[in-house]
Amino acid sequence: MKIDSEHLEILAVIVEKGGLTEGAEALGKSQPSVSRSMALLEKRIGMPLFQPGRRPLRPTELGLSLARFGARIRAANQEASLLVQRFRKGHAGRLRVGGSPIFMDGVVSTMIADFQMRHPEVQIDQSYGYVDTLEASLRNGALDMAILPLHPSQVPPGLSFTPVLPSRNVVAARAGHPLTRRKAIAQADLAPYTWIAPPANSPLYRDLERALKSIGQEDFNVSFSGGTLASIQSVMAGSDALTVLPYSVVFLSRRSVPMEALPLRIDHPERQLGLLMPENRPGPPAMRQLIAFLTEEFARLTARMEHDQQVTRRRG
Repeated sequence: MKIDSEHLEILAVIVEKGGLTEGAEALGKSQPSVSRSMALLEKRIGMPLFQPGRRPLRPTELGLSLARFGARIRAANQEASLLVQRFRKGHAGRLRVGGSPIFMDGVVSTMIADFQMRHPEVQIDQSYGYVDTLEASLRNGALDMAILPLHPSQVPPGLSFTPVLPSRNVVAARAGHPLTRRKAIAQADLAPYTWIAPPANSPLYRDLERALKSIGQEDFNVSFSGGTLASIQSVMAGSDALTVLPYSVVFLSRRSVPMEALPLRIDHPERQLGLLMPENRPGPPAMRQLIAFLTEEFARLTARMEHDQQVTRRRG
């Protein structure tokens, strides 16, 4: 036997409110409409729902049991409606975000944590990759957004790119490194120290080669290579080795890993960190919330870094 769930919901409200008129008012329906629904339900089950001749209205034992089912159905429907509203507004859902490892671990992950404090019902699946793999994942629907550094000429056709942070690399060392006490650093000062290299297939490795070439260090001794940001930071914290990292990563990592940017000018890549997305495929509603949040957070980060640099310059 199939019973109309809406009839059970109506029954639950009638029982809760204590009468047909009261139930109809709570449901926003007319009293005759509610009466017809109960008559159809009684005809369907072949038994009365209310004790005859009793005022106020009193349900039969079966009517009371069915009303309990109706109350659960009504509660589930209300919960489902709220979920749909939260999803439509971008306060719930699932987002798939990929990006270059150093930036994702050093910058974006802290922002995602703050975003989820505000939107706890938005699940974010994070993955890693560089431009070729991220582009492929965006095109085949495996990703909703990629966060990576690109030059405008590198933006693949059919994808949109929103810059959020200018690229600026620095030579980084552990806090307290001998070179951090110098106001100016010459090429010869770098000679005694080894270098930590990022993965060889990463854009940051090419940035390392370019940066060292710009300061006359074409032949450099690599003591550690290919690790994650966490391993790079650990090796740097426990040694005098140097590395090249985005300034934003150094700036944000100082709260947990003591490191400093050396006062040394190096070439910067002509790229910007940005949000890469398909042009003609709208993402989940929560994507709008994440884009707005990240745009605001990167603007705030840019302002904080500029202020920090101004303070450093004033100190000489």
